[in-house]
Amino acid sequence: MKSFFFALVGAALWGLAPILGKLGLVAVEPTLALSLRTFLISIILLIWFIFTEQWTNLTNLPTKSLLFLAGEGILASLLGHLAYYYALKYGEASRVSPVMASYPLLTVFLAVLLLGEKFSWYKIAGALLVLGGVILLKK
Repeated sequence: MKSFFFALVGAALWGLAPILGKLGLVAVEPTLALSLRTFLISIILLIWFIFTEQWTNLTNLPTKSLLFLAGEGILASLLGHLAYYYALKYGEASRVSPVMASYPLLTVFLAVLLLGEKFSWYKIAGALLVLGGVILLKK
């Protein structure tokens, strides 16, 4: 039940975020906007990191984990969000956000291919529904 609650909170926050992003991008280029956003978030996380004393865990961080997390950060937090900001600046938030949220289609395919996860009828049906939604929003 706790995971469902946090998922709902996350969905609500992610639903509000594109509205704020669209409003913020009116007079700002996407690259500058992403830089400012990332800088502010980094400061907040650094403060959190210090006060919760999680910095002590750095000595036990495996190199392989660091490389995977760095790759994920470059793909999602840098390049993915930059593409998202450009799409949001030049498109409608009500179309851009759902299309950007279709990333699980690729994740499901790659999880089966690279991680050995199993396909199920539920995953296939969900992926087809997401794909149908993207096609509808394209029109």
